[in-house]
Amino acid sequence: MDAAGLPVIYVNDNFGEWHSEKSLLVERAMSRSNPVTSLVIPREHDYFVIKPQFSGFYSTNLSVLLPKLGVSRLILTGILTDVCILFTAADAHMRDYDLWIPTNAVASVTDERNGGALRIIQEAMKAETASTDELALEKWLTH
Repeated sequence: MDAAGLPVIYVNDNFGEWHSEKSLLVERAMSRSNPVTSLVIPREHDYFVIKPQFSGFYSTNLSVLLPKLGVSRLILTGILTDVCILFTAADAHMRDYDLWIPTNAVASVTDERNGGALRIIQEAMKAETASTDELALEKWLTH
């Protein structure tokens, strides 16, 4: 993303902790000793949005931030495809954002739930769902 000059925005659940903020959520995630977590730590220049519900748009500043950044296309990654990614994709689609949800950058509790959500996202929201191995960022940005 850095090489393409694209902003990175983390949208994290507050887990019902209404006094949460970035450092507390990152600290909590890092304490779980998951090897993947250390690969996706937000950097100082990344944006960080805390959400109270499933969609990254619901009761957050995302709908104000994206236009300020000149964003018209979104790449959604993370978990859970059948909940947070699906709800965020639906809200993004209703706001006319082009979407790419790479199949190898999202996950659900089961493969069945993951696949079902990706089919809905692809069919109903006309989103790209090719994996990052199948579609290069540069190609998606220009099509």
